[in-house]
Amino acid sequence: MIKIFNLFLIIIFCFSCSLNKNSKFWTKEKIKEIEEKKFEKIFDNPKALSQELNTNINLNFSKNPKKSKLSKKLTNNDGRVNFDGSLKKSLKYKFSKIENFYQVEPVISFHRENIIFFDDKGTILQFDKNSRLVWKKNYYTKSEKKLDPILQFANNNQFLIVADNLTKFYKLNLDTGDIVWSKKNSAPFNSQIKIYKDRFFVVDFTNTLRCFSLKNGKELWNFQTETPLIRSQKKLSMVIIEGVIYFNNSLGDISAVDLNNGRLLWQLPTRSNAILESAFSLETSDIIADENNLFFSNNKNQFFSIDIKSGSFNWETTVNSNIRPTLIENFLISVSLEGYLIVIDKITGNIIKVTDVFNNFKPKKRKEILPTGFIVGLKNIYLSTNIGRLLVIDIKSGKTISTLKIDKDKISRPFVSNQNLYLAKDNAIIKLN
Repeated sequence: MIKIFNLFLIIIFCFSCSLNKNSKFWTKEKIKEIEEKKFEKIFDNPKALSQELNTNINLNFSKNPKKSKLSKKLTNNDGRVNFDGSLKKSLKYKFSKIENFYQVEPVISFHRENIIFFDDKGTILQFDKNSRLVWKKNYYTKSEKKLDPILQFANNNQFLIVADNLTKFYKLNLDTGDIVWSKKNSAPFNSQIKIYKDRFFVVDFTNTLRCFSLKNGKELWNFQTETPLIRSQKKLSMVIIEGVIYFNNSLGDISAVDLNNGRLLWQLPTRSNAILESAFSLETSDIIADENNLFFSNNKNQFFSIDIKSGSFNWETTVNSNIRPTLIENFLISVSLEGYLIVIDKITGNIIKVTDVFNNFKPKKRKEILPTGFIVGLKNIYLSTNIGRLLVIDIKSGKTISTLKIDKDKISRPFVSNQNLYLAKDNAIIKLN
């Protein structure tokens, strides 16, 4: 009888509980899971999209964008690009085909009006503005060439620093392509390269940030984060602000390290249980920054703002994107993997506008499309895709104005130099002006 009575009390208790966010039956993880599903449903339903988010808001930026003191290469925050091209003329810079281009995140390096790129055998090429070859150099053995090296570049207008996915890193004279020195690391590299004064920084597959002398390639210090069981699925990113380097690793952690001595200032895990369960597929966007905060997103529905001094979260919002966002005034611009242009208030993290920029594609075709990167020009946003299309999007309305067919396969994110827009594909660089 007592057992029956106790069971009765339990039933009453359960039904009298309010199953809302404040109920103890709801864990933080459960709440997050429910909210993410709700957000995904918004994206799946155009009607809900127009009702719940302000698609009709027009964005008005200043006509003459101000140069931030952080708008240098060092911070990798491109911000708004001074570009308003017609995209009518084109020029091709041809090179040997890059195998498996879809796996590569190529970076075009610029030297004055020349461009620098590489092919799948590790050959480095410099072209002038008329697509004439200035020099062509290869510093790999026959056996190394068979491994299809992927190169990362950084230059300071005098020298080109190269690091690859084999273990090599070396320094070239930009004018001649001649090698100054060449070194080997204990592990392959998998990050951007940042040059700062007389040293440069790069992260390898062991999640170790390494600081090298620009003069001779000697390692000055290193800082290792948690050793991964897997390599990152995407090139790791870093920014430099006032003597501190901030970088991510393959597990989604962000670290702040003193440039001078490699001392850890703070480290912040950004991964959730969901990310841990699918670590093999984690892809984080490049980090961008203003004077006080870091911003980045990942393909696990997370977009973060982090205070650079304390390493604490300012906010987190739900955006599914692994491509570099852009910061303009008080707005963060991103494009989700589902094809939505997203505008976020940088102070609060509130999503203030969502526009479907893939709405011109047929549903069957749309399922195949992924954004590969974008830039924000003076009037338009230029978005590249994995099916060789370049979308031109009006900044104010967020609507796609036109779609240019560049190729049938993946093209790189856009790059701008001297009022020309560049896109890399598997066997050429396309110049639009």
